[in-house]
Amino acid sequence: MNHFRRMARVLVVASVVTFSAAPRPVRSELPAVLQGVGFDQRLNEQIPLDLAFIDETGRSVQLDNYFHDRPVILVLAYYQCPRLCTLVLNGLVQGMLEMSLTAGRDFEVVTVSFDPRETWQLAASKKESYVQRYGRPGASAGWHFLTGQDDSIRRLADAVGFRYRFDPGQDQFVHASGIMILTPDGRLSRYFYDVRYSGRDLRLGLVEASQNQIGSPVDQVLLYCFHYDPTLGKYSANVMLFVRCGGIVTLLAIGGFVWRMARTGRSATGSASIAATALASEGAKR
Repeated sequence: MNHFRRMARVLVVASVVTFSAAPRPVRSELPAVLQGVGFDQRLNEQIPLDLAFIDETGRSVQLDNYFHDRPVILVLAYYQCPRLCTLVLNGLVQGMLEMSLTAGRDFEVVTVSFDPRETWQLAASKKESYVQRYGRPGASAGWHFLTGQDDSIRRLADAVGFRYRFDPGQDQFVHASGIMILTPDGRLSRYFYDVRYSGRDLRLGLVEASQNQIGSPVDQVLLYCFHYDPTLGKYSANVMLFVRCGGIVTLLAIGGFVWRMARTGRSATGSASIAATALASEGAKR
């Protein structure tokens, strides 16, 4: 397992340093096994939703089956991967469990195998395992596992900038680790690298991709205080915005305190006036 994690970290570095579509002289410094592997970010680009795949029931589907009124988490992972893909899916399900947003209700998850040799039966087995691990009602209807032919796989991988290659000597695919969040109409919104995905980052990414159609007012504040860093593939705190947010919260707290004190003062004054009037009236009667 330690060997797996070390390999995962190397591939994470590869995915980060090779994400740009600009010339990449740093590639020459990468190990030969990682040449041509990584992500080219295609932020705000549309993916082809007419691509055909097979779902975990053996049914022919198109990607547009999963893009309607909710954002989508897209994962490219082959099901017989001996190491990295499992870590990516494990990290995703853990991050999903850290959120109050729920797959099938607030967002969709689409996992696509990039190994054209894999079957829908393998996809069904993988889905059963992860839906059970996720354990939330409606997850089965919200998390989809697909297989497909090489042409559809290649077109999808090219559209999202996912670069991988097959190593015949090892009979394995060499690839980077990461997931993507897409808008309900199929545009690439966010990339997250690594094999661990915090619930905070996933939630903020989904809220942004949904154009604030999901989430809460608190999420809007968090989006103001955090900004997405494409070089890291995560949300980072903006120090100045944090200071401003803190100042706003402080002012609101002071304002609320003053309002309560003023209201309490008015109530006390009103009560005193009523008591004085009552005493005066009583004295007049006497």
